[in-house]
Amino acid sequence: MMKKLFSILFLGLFSLVAQCQTWPQQLNITYVKAPFNIQNIVMKNQGLLEKEFAKEGIKINWIPIKAGLNQVRGMAAGEIDMVAAMNTSTLLIANSVGNRIVIVDGVAHPDDTFAIMAKPEVKNIVDLKGRQVVGPKGTVLHHLLSAALKSSGIEMKDVKWVSMNLPASLTTLLGGRADAALLAAGGILAAEKAGFHALVKAKGLIETNLVLAARGDFAKEYPDVVRRVAKVNRQALQWALSNKSQAIALGAKELQLSKEDAAKLFEWSHFYSDLTQKDIDALQNSQRFLLEQKMMNRSVDINTLIFE
Repeated sequence: MMKKLFSILFLGLFSLVAQCQTWPQQLNITYVKAPFNIQNIVMKNQGLLEKEFAKEGIKINWIPIKAGLNQVRGMAAGEIDMVAAMNTSTLLIANSVGNRIVIVDGVAHPDDTFAIMAKPEVKNIVDLKGRQVVGPKGTVLHHLLSAALKSSGIEMKDVKWVSMNLPASLTTLLGGRADAALLAAGGILAAEKAGFHALVKAKGLIETNLVLAARGDFAKEYPDVVRRVAKVNRQALQWALSNKSQAIALGAKELQLSKEDAAKLFEWSHFYSDLTQKDIDALQNSQRFLLEQKMMNRSVDINTLIFE
């Protein structure tokens, strides 16, 4: 009898806890296609998040974003809850100024998809001195430019740096209004076809990392939602790896690329899920560099940035 009573009480308590579980009315998550974020593309196109949270009635709002700084601004304003693909340089810079953003899961290590593309007459990094360079500020590409200049004994002040998003950077380079541009993925391929060449790629110079991220206060208030988004993100990756040709075709359609170019970007992206100690070490290295270059005004505890 006592056992039965305890069982009834336990079930009642469990039911009460379930009823008290709070869910957000909506989830505001970015839709970031470039450089070739196949998890994000699959999640949106197959409605995976909508299916995951249908029972809870959570509305999924996909927010198209092209510039990394716009992701940070949206999170700071409380308009974006999660970012499907944020580079860790941007994430570190944001945290250094008090915009708490946590890393939820891995997305890609796309070292091959970031480059400084230049006119034929610009033969090397040293030739950038006094020339105009365009690209997005506060991003992994900004980090790449700083690292490339430093490795050649040049400082940022030695080039005519103009900040603009990736589409504008490509257009400016192709239009002859810049000597070099910081480009990613499809932008690199388009520039190559137009006769421009890569002065340097991220591979071998800096370690790039795109991650699934969440606004700190949102992750604290709705940890279960964040974990389930990570679960769906992994499901999307597994689908893409198991259905590679379909995933490449989907990516080609979304990014308006040929299937050949899409296949190249798929291979360049080096998709992953689990952060390793190597990723933590790379974050530490990135932070040191960003502090040296005064792109961060204070250091942050890397371990506190990992959502658990």
